[in-house]
Amino acid sequence: MTVHTPPPEGGRIVDEPMSEALSKRYLAYALSTITNRALPDVRDGFKPVHRRIMYAMHQMRLNPQAAARKCAKVVGEVMGSYHPHGDASIYDALVRLAQDFSQRYPLVDGQGNFGNIDGDNAAAMRYTECKLTAAAVLLMDGIDQNAVDFRSTYDDQDEEPIVLPAGFPNLLANGSSGIAVGMATSIPPHNVGELIDACHLLLERPEATTEELATIVPGPDFPTGGVAVEGHASILDAYETGRGGVRLRARWETEDLGRGVWRIVVTEMPYQVQKSKLIADLADLIENKKAPLLADVRDESAEDIRLIIEPKSRTVEPEVLMESLFKLSDLEVRFPINMNVLDASGTPRVMGLKACLRAFLDHRQEVLVRRAQWRIERVEKRLHLLEGLRIVFLNLDEVIRIVREEEQPKAVLIARFGLTEMQADYILDTRLRQLARIEEMAIENEYKELSEELANLQSLSSSPAKQWKQIGKDLEAVRKALVSPRRTTISEAVDTSAYAPVEAFIPREAITVILSERGWIRAAKGKVEDPSELKFKEGDSLAFLVPAYTTDKLLVAASDGRIFTIGADKLASGRGHGEPLRLMIELDEKADIINILAHQPGGKLLIASKAGYGFVAPEDDLLAQKRGGKQVLNGDLLAALRVTGDHVATIGENIKALIFPIAELPEMGRGKGVKLQNFKQGGLADVSVFNAEQGPEWADGGGRRRNWPDWKDWLGKRAQAGRQGPRGLRKFR
Repeated sequence: MTVHTPPPEGGRIVDEPMSEALSKRYLAYALSTITNRALPDVRDGFKPVHRRIMYAMHQMRLNPQAAARKCAKVVGEVMGSYHPHGDASIYDALVRLAQDFSQRYPLVDGQGNFGNIDGDNAAAMRYTECKLTAAAVLLMDGIDQNAVDFRSTYDDQDEEPIVLPAGFPNLLANGSSGIAVGMATSIPPHNVGELIDACHLLLERPEATTEELATIVPGPDFPTGGVAVEGHASILDAYETGRGGVRLRARWETEDLGRGVWRIVVTEMPYQVQKSKLIADLADLIENKKAPLLADVRDESAEDIRLIIEPKSRTVEPEVLMESLFKLSDLEVRFPINMNVLDASGTPRVMGLKACLRAFLDHRQEVLVRRAQWRIERVEKRLHLLEGLRIVFLNLDEVIRIVREEEQPKAVLIARFGLTEMQADYILDTRLRQLARIEEMAIENEYKELSEELANLQSLSSSPAKQWKQIGKDLEAVRKALVSPRRTTISEAVDTSAYAPVEAFIPREAITVILSERGWIRAAKGKVEDPSELKFKEGDSLAFLVPAYTTDKLLVAASDGRIFTIGADKLASGRGHGEPLRLMIELDEKADIINILAHQPGGKLLIASKAGYGFVAPEDDLLAQKRGGKQVLNGDLLAALRVTGDHVATIGENIKALIFPIAELPEMGRGKGVKLQNFKQGGLADVSVFNAEQGPEWADGGGRRRNWPDWKDWLGKRAQAGRQGPRGLRKFR
């Protein structure tokens, strides 16, 4: 029998509260996710996976002039040397860097199928090839010249850069997005020419305001183009605070087909909208009659985007059609702006436009100084060797003799000519034939050029003014290399109030709304003559049958006191079983449907609770704009009836009935109401509204309607106890 001894004191068992242990570990996980996955560095605009892909391709010498290599080779190098995660995530990041519809300035030159704007995936990594683009080379420029710090890789076998030199503001140029624990980032792409012009303004006047920068950078510049309709004030606020958003619309034009016939041609898609999904969504709008102005949509795209939208009537204005589609589909999207990044110290921060550009320029200054120091060291070393060569040239015959005849030529050279060990080694490592051919002019010219370069480098290292001037020159060279006209048009905010709502164009057609006991709703065309012929799912049956028109708004009253609003044109076709009502409104699972009726402008409803309280509510006040409906009654709703008469009849659970004029009830939008009938025990069983001329009716147990000729015997004042109802009266409906 094996005896397991416990670990020694201070061993693997740690005694600490569970809450503290969980908080420590979750905090460590959260920080790791924020810094190593989700948020980009403000200096080079990269997350670790993208930075490692760039560096691995640089190490593989996949420059623009080289032949492309298999993406599988690149992914394997990244995963094996720098990024110990799944190959799928690495390849997805690489593919995105190559997509010209995802990146404003692609950093990977992809050969093969790298996906498309329709949403099709890229081919497997074994089929595709890649290399760096000219823009990527600008981001890597100086990485081999001690421009940035390096750290050990995950296995301590190699080193990787902490940040790239970043020749242009890649964070803003290509944008970034990511979700971490408790925070997220969403940065739109911009035009690099405008960004560099903004950098020049900051170099000239560091105190320049965000408003001044926004005149140079008026807004994002998406790779897929489109029209930004957010408005200057809103974009300026986003640039100032680092948070906001921009509304982006598809670019479209009207194509005249003659004889008054026209159609819409969409030529540019909103950013990150899949064309195939957009077409499917537009087709669904047509199928479900949610886009009454739209007749057809089809895709005629080849290399360029060409999406055809045909109106249902030539009399509709193109602007009205497009405004309706902007509201109903992803032809207009809102791109959020949340400029949450890691600063130079690795701390998450939300930065505005000026702060991001300032951080980039500070990084470029540090890179410039470090590269200058690296070059100074090498120039000084070369000048030192050239001084030795000058001595050799002046005493060439003696040097040759010493090299050929002396047993220890190094020591002799040092002693005879006052050389250093480095100079002596360099001379001895040089072939005799080359020594003989050394020309004094060549040595002097190189010495002079390097001396001038050294003086300039030393002056540059010690003068911030010269450093900023050099940064400006470098940025101007980058601007010429990456110059590209703006693709996204910045437009003023669109006022849609001038356009009629899309409901105004819904054809008015008679329908019958069918709601089942289990909550499935649909709309049949015309009038349902025989409800018994309606078909339902097994175990389901008819609950409500409401005549209406496609232009109506439906009021759905629930037992929890809320009233929901649904457009009749949005109901599923009556051919099938419909769709669950709970998918259209946010109805609590415990709540039941009390009534459903078509809204009548100017109409009124009697709202009554199970506790016996009620009031009259104007229907116009009951319309809800949200799926959550409108809370109308404080209590359990028993009835929501249209006011079609001048008297109210109530019956309690104690079988006592009371009739009183409806004028005794207050008119209000929401609340508890006033007491309808007084009960010693129990509550309200049912309520009805009727006109005194016709008199009330009530339903007996057999489902037949019965008249109540002597109803005036129960006439009284509101809130009275009432008297025993007629024999058989339990409910009015």
